[in-house]
Amino acid sequence: MKDITDPKLDEARHAAWSEPLDGLNVAVRERFVDNTMWPYFDRLRAESPVHWCDTGDFVPHWSITRYKDIVAVDSDFETFSSAEGISLQTPESLDFIRNRRPAKNSFIAMDPPEHDVQRKAVSPAVAPTNLRNMEPILRERAQKLLDDLPIGEKFDWVDRVSKEFTAMTLATLFDFPFEDRRMLTYWSDIFTNVPGHGPVTSWDQKLEETTKCFDAFAELWNQRVNAEPGIDLVSMLAHNPMTRNMDRQTFNGNLGLLIIGGNDTTRNTLSGSVYALNKFPGEYDKLRANPSLIPSMVSETIRWQTPLAHMARTATRDVEMHGKTIRKGDWVVMWYISGNRDDDQIERPNDYWIDRPKVRNHLSFGFGIHRCVGNRLAELQLTILWEEILKRFPTIELLEEPERTYSCFIKGYETLPVIIPERL
Repeated sequence: MKDITDPKLDEARHAAWSEPLDGLNVAVRERFVDNTMWPYFDRLRAESPVHWCDTGDFVPHWSITRYKDIVAVDSDFETFSSAEGISLQTPESLDFIRNRRPAKNSFIAMDPPEHDVQRKAVSPAVAPTNLRNMEPILRERAQKLLDDLPIGEKFDWVDRVSKEFTAMTLATLFDFPFEDRRMLTYWSDIFTNVPGHGPVTSWDQKLEETTKCFDAFAELWNQRVNAEPGIDLVSMLAHNPMTRNMDRQTFNGNLGLLIIGGNDTTRNTLSGSVYALNKFPGEYDKLRANPSLIPSMVSETIRWQTPLAHMARTATRDVEMHGKTIRKGDWVVMWYISGNRDDDQIERPNDYWIDRPKVRNHLSFGFGIHRCVGNRLAELQLTILWEEILKRFPTIELLEEPERTYSCFIKGYETLPVIIPERL
């Protein structure tokens, strides 16, 4: 069964393979909304794996689309720096970041040694010992969340489950007031959206709401910096001697990263798991027959969904790749979404195959020093939720195609209409 059934796909395939190659642009948000970007990545992998683009909404950049090339770029922080930013920007968003945003780069947008110090400060929050301590809490919350879902009624899985479960987890990680947990979801959407999409209405409103978020966390910092050290992320930054005296804007940058990283990626993979199992019902049958496949299914979902479509770097020197010269200062975009569908490296890449051999060999968490610090927490949340789902519901049925996120960075779902016909 095909994993992409949108009626616009044939038209997109024809367009992707007939357009002049020099003008081909994969950074088109509208295609991510209607799920027709795939043929464009297919062509670049085949004909121009290191591809220059200076058209469209975003700054001129190189697109890297093959699995092995993405690993090479991601692993070489000396040649491909994160310091100028980690996602494609428009001229307007660059102006906002450089001149108006009340935050400096987070540690994911730093190079060593600054990166190493700040990453080390927050890593204990998602270390194995702390995850074992969190697991009973997450499981209890997942059980209540699922027990409260309606049976035989249409509802939005994104809102009722994906957003709610990740907000609960984020509130725990930050020790944020639990009753206000959906503010974390809201602020994440503020950070990642552009005016006219999500909750963002203008650049001024984006700045105003971003500032409210940072002010709220400044209060938490002030409370915890003089209290006994805790195991939440704010306390860890406040009490670590290497980060205790960081300036406010650096703290804000790290905070934004942790909110986005803990929200958007996991929430969209939770939604993606329901979508994928409905698109590949044979895999859903396989999972119900053998729940021990849940960890493998989780890894396959993270690959197939690829919740962050790309990461960006800036070249620190001239470098040759596939006969092209990437110049010092050029933006370089690693399209994880394309590398995860590279059939030179991944067998049947477009299939959702929950017992796939070497299922963890995907790009979604990145490589090298910037590999996702919260990858084990993301896998734990999906594992717990699906363990509890299979105890309760014979099936979760997709009722119609989802509304997808207007972004070529966050690959996600705004709505996912479903029904649970019955409870076990």
